[in-house]
Amino acid sequence: QVRLVESGGGLVQTGASLRLSCARSGGFDSTYAMGWFRQAPSKAREFVASIRWGDGTPYYSDSVKERFIISRDAADSKLYLQMNSLKADDTAIYYCAWKRKFTPIRSSGYRSESDYGSWGRGTQVTVSA
Repeated sequence: QVRLVESGGGLVQTGASLRLSCARSGGFDSTYAMGWFRQAPSKAREFVASIRWGDGTPYYSDSVKERFIISRDAADSKLYLQMNSLKADDTAIYYCAWKRKFTPIRSSGYRSESDYGSWGRGTQVTVSA
């Protein structure tokens, strides 16, 4: 059983930075990729960034590319999302997701929710204008 717990969200002003963390327990040595998704009020959940666990290759949505950085600490089983130059449009609940090894890859860059088998409960990020 894999458990994911996000932290680091909060209320910030436009242009500020935040660093989200996701702590994973369980799933030892079976991580293929992890990702961040977000869901704004009245909108569908959308892909933000993902990372292939073995070699650290990152993937980003166009809306956050060059502002956000995804990283991982394999030794501590932690995932991070450094968010810079935050905009009001970044306001959302941010979710961490986990993809097990040897499961089908359903999308390039693991951008599809269907690529992931475990999800955290999310952390709220609010960016005020």
